[in-house]
Amino acid sequence: MKRLPILIISLFLAACAGTSSPGWLLESEAALSAYQAAYLSGNERIAGRELALARREVGRTGDAVLMARVELAACAAQTASLAGDSCPAFSALAADAGDAERSYAAYLDGKRFAPELLPAVQRQAWAGGRTVDLAAIADPLSRLVAAGVLWRQRRLTDDAFALAIETAAGQGWRRALLAWLAADRERLLTQGDTAAAASRQRRIERIVAAEGR
Repeated sequence: MKRLPILIISLFLAACAGTSSPGWLLESEAALSAYQAAYLSGNERIAGRELALARREVGRTGDAVLMARVELAACAAQTASLAGDSCPAFSALAADAGDAERSYAAYLDGKRFAPELLPAVQRQAWAGGRTVDLAAIADPLSRLVAAGVLWRQRRLTDDAFALAIETAAGQGWRRALLAWLAADRERLLTQGDTAAAASRQRRIERIVAAEGR
């Protein structure tokens, strides 16, 4: 089975390796990169515009595999922000996608997947089976995606929560950071740690206040 190429930002490059990249591919890659950055930062208007552009450019090929990868890349950003329960736009393409695409969709949804078919940047972290090393994932978005998957599986450790928050904050991804802070606040409240939960809430309020300035 063919492994899924890296979906985050550069997912199309392998399709044209060794050749000059056509205009639609360059437009799609740039639009998808812009979508992910805008979505994670909470800029809905730009995110919507760029995703529509990526879909339109790739849609010109009619290639279900490439179209599926656009949807999976979009859903990966949502998983990194703890948003969405599945990837409905991918479902319409699943029958004509490959094993790697279907496995990645299951991965994003927190269901059973084939670790060997993950993008290389994420595969190493899952090599140990149920023991997942988030710190081994160098790419910030891929790390947050993996954290989101673990969160959906209810397997995220306290240290992993802290790493996810640190990762989102380090990239300035406002939407993702707020989502992770809110999830961590609820975890702390459930554990009875009201002081730490209040600290998370104050940080959320500072971020929201800064956006309004």
